[in-house]
Amino acid sequence: MLKKLGLFIVVCASLLLMTGCKSEKIKIEGTLEDLMAKLYETIPEDERPMMLMNTEVTEENVEYFLGSTDVEYEEALASEPGISSIAHSVVLLRAKENADIEKIKTTIKENINPRKWLCVGVEEKDIIVDNKGDLIVLILIEDSAARETIKESFDNL
Repeated sequence: MLKKLGLFIVVCASLLLMTGCKSEKIKIEGTLEDLMAKLYETIPEDERPMMLMNTEVTEENVEYFLGSTDVEYEEALASEPGISSIAHSVVLLRAKENADIEKIKTTIKENINPRKWLCVGVEEKDIIVDNKGDLIVLILIEDSAARETIKESFDNL
């Protein structure tokens, strides 16, 4: 009886450790352009913002798109409309290998300007910063239905 209990505890501990390790090693495959397109797949074309454009996040524009120059990333891509009267910005970034994902998310959340556009913005409570493995998403969308649809698409990657 004691041997079975001991074996059971060892098996449970092993499963717990393996599950923990697996969740940290998630790697979403694909280019950021392909992944961004997947985020928008469930939004009908006529409901997407006009002239939606992808922009590579660089040293010159990182503060605008992520709120801080202190965000370490391997690559990042922003999607914003060329013309719009609503706040809409989605940014995907791949963290560097072994980066502190939670620190990156906190830096973005604490520094992003939810009113970075001239006449529109989002409420701070509506800023979404989440991750799947090394892939981090920042969602600043005024329209709650679109915001939730993009978030759900990200969760389903």
